[in-house]
Amino acid sequence: MSNLRLPEQNQVFLIGRLTKDPELRYTPKGIANCRFRIAVSRRYKDTVSGEWKDDAAFINIVTWRQAAESCGKRLRKGSPVSVEGRLRSYEYEDKNSGGAKRSMIEVEARRVQVLEKAEGAPSGDVPAKDGVPSADAVPEDVSEDEEVPF
Repeated sequence: MSNLRLPEQNQVFLIGRLTKDPELRYTPKGIANCRFRIAVSRRYKDTVSGEWKDDAAFINIVTWRQAAESCGKRLRKGSPVSVEGRLRSYEYEDKNSGGAKRSMIEVEARRVQVLEKAEGAPSGDVPAKDGVPSADAVPEDVSEDEEVPF
């Protein structure tokens, strides 16, 4: 079985709300990165009790460059977002527990789309769709209009 080749696929698609305001920082070389956490929930019916229950997962997200700056400016706690990206894992030493090695998994976002109407946007029957540019997508002064998939 050593000759078996599996295709490499690492894609994540999430929709959730920010649990707190994003943190925008810059590397020593001046590259922007923005970190935030979203809550992704699901509702299910308990087979034993028959009651509806909610389950939430809290996912760390990181964006880079222009997308990071846009996320830092536009997102706030509670903002609904759609995130497309890839899983990334890394290790670090925890200074609070005597240098113990820890590992972390986060989503490195290629695209973050805000799922609410921007402040000051014209009101109407059709909700506004505002895209936060991805790192390799459009310049900051160009907005991206797309249909929300629901």
